[in-house]
Amino acid sequence: MDFERTIFKAYDIRGIFPEQLNPDIAYRIGNALADYLKPKTIAVGRDMRISSNELHDMLICGIIDAGVDVVDLGLVSTDGMYFAVGKFDYDGGVMVTASHNPKEYNGFKICRRGAMPLSGQEGLDKIEEALENDTVIKSSERGNIARKVITEDYAAHCLSFIDRSIIKPFRVVMDAGNGMAGLTLPPVLEKLPIKYIPLYFELDGTFPNHPASPIELKNLVDLQKKIAEERADFGVAFDGDADRMFLVDKNGHQVGGDLATALVADNLLDKNPGETILYNIICSKAVPELIEKKGGKAIRTRVGHAYIKPLMKKYNAIFGGEHSGHFYFRDNWFADSGLIAFLVCLELLSKSGQPLHEKIEAIDPYFRSGEINSRVTSAGGKLDRVAAHFADGKHDTSDGLTVDYDDFWFNLRPSNTEPLIRLNVEANTKEILDRRTEEILKIVRS
Repeated sequence: MDFERTIFKAYDIRGIFPEQLNPDIAYRIGNALADYLKPKTIAVGRDMRISSNELHDMLICGIIDAGVDVVDLGLVSTDGMYFAVGKFDYDGGVMVTASHNPKEYNGFKICRRGAMPLSGQEGLDKIEEALENDTVIKSSERGNIARKVITEDYAAHCLSFIDRSIIKPFRVVMDAGNGMAGLTLPPVLEKLPIKYIPLYFELDGTFPNHPASPIELKNLVDLQKKIAEERADFGVAFDGDADRMFLVDKNGHQVGGDLATALVADNLLDKNPGETILYNIICSKAVPELIEKKGGKAIRTRVGHAYIKPLMKKYNAIFGGEHSGHFYFRDNWFADSGLIAFLVCLELLSKSGQPLHEKIEAIDPYFRSGEINSRVTSAGGKLDRVAAHFADGKHDTSDGLTVDYDDFWFNLRPSNTEPLIRLNVEANTKEILDRRTEEILKIVRS
């Protein structure tokens, strides 16, 4: 069949509806997944996007036509879908979502048994191949559809990670961005003593207030204003499918996903001394430094859940975190959950007696560039030139190019989907950061 190959990404399937992703393609993806996994039962959930219901229904048709049963989770967060697959031992799961992308996008996040993800080199390539070959499986017996609501079960699971009795009555502004957090948060929050001020909890796939992408500072403006107006202790924002979260302190400063990783690690190592924790290659040096100071074992990984989850299983790591706001927990089938990460941070702040901004200041002495994107024609050539220029540094080529020095480090990675190269720099001082960033960009952009 004809379809745009670019919808198959490194970690999921995603494109513009209906030009790139339409109901017919959704049917074929469901059918190909059923043929690839050879499962008995697949769980399917969806977000609140305008096109999600239609894609969800046709995806399910493709699955049951192949003779596979479906458990329809209905409206759910992505981390809720992972929970359902792990908790109820389903053979696989699909979430209809485009995560933080604009309203015209949609897609599919897919996992196998145990909530382990399919990726471009591990399963998604087989589904793409089935579409290319126009393969359709029709079973003599269609699968059955059962419906299941997991909202309360998932809330109870998330709350099991903390001691509710020690939670302090913080004033917290919570921005759901009109995404799935508006559904998943209330059953948890009603069981806590905090005073929460909701922002955009109404499910609305048109995203009328701002894009549900809290990693971008421009999308935190309303949250920052509300924190100031309410004199709140801090705030939190979730992305569209609610599997990622970002904290904002009372002064309106965003806490990066890497530093939130450090906060979660701090609390978990207090309760589980000596455990292994993973962090991705773009995370601040503050993360492994805190882990090791607390007596844990820190292991650096490539970016992306398709790499982190298998490594967590290999090392039996209690936790893994990414700069992008993904947080993975061993006791959550090694799957990510923004909600669990928020609760663990809430417990840490309750125990510490320190405001969020002071807790961050105590563990973070560094200066960072943030991600800087440059459009290039030959990413490989640029990496080679930068590597040669910084030949005297300590090199790591496991994910793009990472070069370490005593007073700064940087990572340069090609984009998986665009002709871009992404730069992250961290340094001991602002002067070193500015100078080294300019030095690297001069090579990249020349």
